[in-house]
Amino acid sequence: MKVVLCSLNSQYIHSSLAPWCLLAGVKAYCPPSVQAVVVEGTVNEPQEAVLERVLKEQPQVVGFSTYIWNVTAVFALLKQLREKLPEVHIVLGGPEVSYRAENVLSELPETDAILSGEGEYTFAAFLMALLNHTPWSKVPGLSFRTENGVHIAEPYLPKEDPVSPYCDEYFAALQGRIAYLETSRGCPYSCAFCLSGRCGTARFFDLETAKANLLRLAASGAKTIKLVDRTFNANRERAYALVSFITEHYGKEISKGVCFHFEIAGDILDDRLLSCFAKVPKGAVQLEIGLQSFCEKTLSAVHRKTDLKKLEHNIRALIAPRNIHIHIDLIAGLPFEDIATFADSFNRAYALQPDMLQFGFLKLLYGAPMREEPEEFPCTFSKEPPYEVTSTPWLSQEDLHMLHETEDAFDRIYNSGRFRRTTDYVLQASGKTPFALFSGFAAWRQQQPNREAKSLDAFTGLLFDYLTTLSGVDRRVLRDKMVCDRLSTNSSGILPEVLRVPDKSLKTYRAALINNPDTRAPAHTRRSVAILYSENGLVYADYVAPDPVTGEYPLNFVSFDTTFKYF
Repeated sequence: MKVVLCSLNSQYIHSSLAPWCLLAGVKAYCPPSVQAVVVEGTVNEPQEAVLERVLKEQPQVVGFSTYIWNVTAVFALLKQLREKLPEVHIVLGGPEVSYRAENVLSELPETDAILSGEGEYTFAAFLMALLNHTPWSKVPGLSFRTENGVHIAEPYLPKEDPVSPYCDEYFAALQGRIAYLETSRGCPYSCAFCLSGRCGTARFFDLETAKANLLRLAASGAKTIKLVDRTFNANRERAYALVSFITEHYGKEISKGVCFHFEIAGDILDDRLLSCFAKVPKGAVQLEIGLQSFCEKTLSAVHRKTDLKKLEHNIRALIAPRNIHIHIDLIAGLPFEDIATFADSFNRAYALQPDMLQFGFLKLLYGAPMREEPEEFPCTFSKEPPYEVTSTPWLSQEDLHMLHETEDAFDRIYNSGRFRRTTDYVLQASGKTPFALFSGFAAWRQQQPNREAKSLDAFTGLLFDYLTTLSGVDRRVLRDKMVCDRLSTNSSGILPEVLRVPDKSLKTYRAALINNPDTRAPAHTRRSVAILYSENGLVYADYVAPDPVTGEYPLNFVSFDTTFKYF
């Protein structure tokens, strides 16, 4: 029997762990006569190309992993597959079908069966049922059509550790892309907007196996390794052991430049784990912390218990050493959160000064309580993936549109890392709150003929024009702050037109830097120099290596007095 396990990723840089987990199950529980291969693609490539790779294997069974980012493409692909191979067995799994099996089987006749829950054992059991012509009803977690309707099975949630997906074929296919690692499954929380709480309480895999897999993935050529544990620090002792292990082996068995990404709950960190994170080598770890909201009524409504004061304290403690990239999340569209409360959440989150502050928009996923209980969580949302909320009793469609525009502006200004000095200065000089600044720019931008400003230079000009309209902002200081931001974040060293000042003395100052042995550029190093008119001096950047956490190149400041004697 020939089997294809197909996964469509959102981008090429992302790999997919699910089909490799299923392949491991086939190898563990099926005889050699069952031969399975993984076929990966992306949602952005022509479907015909993916279909051709699947057909080349001449499969009798094809399994698809479905998620919000690929379900539309998967449904279209399997219809084409059915036309080409009328006798093939098509089975679906993943969160996009697990909680609506009856609906999918009724509306998508090309689908033969749906697996819910963990699939390493159950997919293999399905193949054995096909091979031995035994009843499908014996396969745990399998839903399928019958003569009397649809047989619906509960998700299969085993207690034992799954078989390892890390086979030779996996590493051959990885090719330096983002790698994923599970060291646990399930979640200790039951947030109303999330599916993780429906996957059983958290269970943790063998610690020594997790350590071994960390080393194997670190040696694979992947530069980013994401742990998909829903709350990495749910077990503090285990989290401490794994972070300490990374620190101990970094620069040895783990090459410098490899970065591990964890999702954590910020309010349950203890002093011991905070101290452990503070010792992590710079750039070795990224942390993602889901705040969601600072509105206590909102958090209570979605069944999320958070000690907000402790959360803020812990995030500041994590950020203070500046050795870890800190990413925090807010969600727009949650119950009881209007523009005012969201703005307050945003301003409090911004004050923490994370490396990235993502504000996403609520999505009502199949299987999530917020979708299944509309009376308790009233809102309208798109019926097409990703099922984003379009209005709530507290946010109108116009409000959400405004927030989308603000998000885009914020991503380009703050999350890009390109204008940090600029925004620090403008917030201090204008007295505006962060939300007022970014939403104000977003609204102003919509009125400008050049609002698209797709290139970085054009966007810099657009932002400069807006910021000079704000009360308290000095045009000369603003220009200098933007120059510093540009030199530290763009290794071309070329300033955009809006920041250039024709000044013949710049050539003389460049020569003075070269003549001074303390400021002479290292051999074969590209350097950019600019005059700071508000600070009576020079700034220069040598483009050697960016900071592994911020991505910035170091800036050097020299007063005119220091350079005079080297003219």
